[in-house]
Amino acid sequence: MFNPGDTITSHDGWQMQVEEVKEENGLLTYIGTRLDTEESGVALREVFLDSKLVFSKPQDRLFAGQIDRMDRFALRYRARKYSSEQFRMPYSGLRGQRTSLIPHQLNIAHDVGRRHAPRVLLADEVGLGKTIEAGMILHQQLLSGAAERVLIIVPETLQHQWLVEMLRPFQPALCAI
Repeated sequence: MFNPGDTITSHDGWQMQVEEVKEENGLLTYIGTRLDTEESGVALREVFLDSKLVFSKPQDRLFAGQIDRMDRFALRYRARKYSSEQFRMPYSGLRGQRTSLIPHQLNIAHDVGRRHAPRVLLADEVGLGKTIEAGMILHQQLLSGAAERVLIIVPETLQHQWLVEMLRPFQPALCAI
């Protein structure tokens, strides 16, 4: 049985939004609006429903006996389990970038990225990856939901370099102002 608000398909292929359900002598009649012609007050008896019913709600699929094989369920279950485990890992948010990391970069990015309001000065010698560290912290904060928007202020002479170094490994949505 379908309910008001459900979309049903006739055996001729047209669809209707159910507005009312009437029962007469044990036979259901669905009354609603056709989606193709927008004609309202259309009656569709249950014997004229499409033989291939598609249920979108899990409980409807269960009650109709439309269940998947156990091996497919087990595969989906394992995939979701592994996916959720990845987000609970301590280094979550530090994966996915296309960079070759130096061990100290990973440690700094992990420590700073976990902070509620990270305020740090990244200072190191030239070429040791301060930009990558900043990008990893930014990436972790965005993925964990700790930050939605980030303002990066750099001298005008370094804007292009920072833009390139952020886009290549992290691919964030950046806008240079």
